[in-house]
Amino acid sequence: MYKSAIINADRVKVLKVSNQAKRQNISLLQRIDWTLIIFLTALAVISVIAINSAMIGGQHNINFGTRQIIFYILGFIAMFILTFIPVKFFKQFVWLIFGGSLLVLFILYISPVSSVTPIINGAQRWFQIGGMSIQPSEFAKITYILALGYIISEHNKYRFSHSLDGDVKLLSKMLLLSILPVFFVLSQNDMGTTIVFIAILLGMILVSGVSWWLILPTVGITGAVGSILLFGVIYRPDLLQTYLRVSPYQFDRIYSWLRPDLSTADSSFQITSSLRAIGSGGIEGRGLGEGVVYIPESHTDFIFTIIGEELGFLGSTLVIILFFLLTVHLIRIAFTVKDSFSSYFIIGYLTMIWFQVFQNIGMTIQLLPITGLTLPFLSYGGSSLWANMVGMGIIMSIYYHQYSVKS
Repeated sequence: MYKSAIINADRVKVLKVSNQAKRQNISLLQRIDWTLIIFLTALAVISVIAINSAMIGGQHNINFGTRQIIFYILGFIAMFILTFIPVKFFKQFVWLIFGGSLLVLFILYISPVSSVTPIINGAQRWFQIGGMSIQPSEFAKITYILALGYIISEHNKYRFSHSLDGDVKLLSKMLLLSILPVFFVLSQNDMGTTIVFIAILLGMILVSGVSWWLILPTVGITGAVGSILLFGVIYRPDLLQTYLRVSPYQFDRIYSWLRPDLSTADSSFQITSSLRAIGSGGIEGRGLGEGVVYIPESHTDFIFTIIGEELGFLGSTLVIILFFLLTVHLIRIAFTVKDSFSSYFIIGYLTMIWFQVFQNIGMTIQLLPITGLTLPFLSYGGSSLWANMVGMGIIMSIYYHQYSVKS
């Protein structure tokens, strides 16, 4: 018995030495996730081409395609910097990072309207710094995923058996963590981003190990609340305006989604125009720069419409396949990496990305109402792109510091 313990201890030492030797022998280039970089580069190329094509109609004098290239360059720089920061750093300082994002949201919440915190498109969601708009809620989504991943991994680390009491505690901690970010985003009259936070929470609950006896009621309650709100929008909007302070334009988006032919809202025009554009694209599309259907701000929320009209069904399918392959690659990393905190972060990040992909594409074909959510990595915009690239930077760090060294 004593000899067996000594032999096992020696094996552990040999294994540690072997892993250290492997890490030393693997070059820097081999430890970088080049597959992920290829996917992101492909999305960047499609994004810039589509945005440039959307600008041909002369709706704006600004070259948003050139700006998107700059945004991507800065995003890739941030991603590579994060690659060399160990994952344990994000885990060690997770509450400082999450608390910092909440502090920024709080400052925006209490700030009066000014040149630094202006009202843009009817909402005060941005900091205007040096001619550049920064939306803190985009980065808060990433820090929120980090915090949720930490809570789940730490809870499961010290839980030796599944129990209803332990599951209730975990679920309670996750719900408490969500109160402040959801409140601040709701106060910005940003229903789309609020729904993203809820989607992230539900996705993380599903993989947290919480018993289905708790998951099913949670999902059921969420669905019931959503149904009640939709019923209220249709039949009793006065109650929602009085007690929830829902703005009229949000009602217009629901009405234009349900009956765009009867609605007079601007969003109704966007939906009907989007359907016409995508439908006219056919299988192969009209060709780059040959779009004829006018859609306001098509380079942002409705970039998929440009792709559908000018590149057709084939181009649209290529984009979806690209997202699917990216997802398969990230899931492979999530299930292979040994650190549970890293796995939970990747799953939470994928939940966020795919919800926005589904919502954005769904609203362009009238499957879902317009929420103002961008199409990740493709829509024009600095904040959303940089936040997504920060998330990718953390995943690159996970690959660089853990996944690339096999035992």
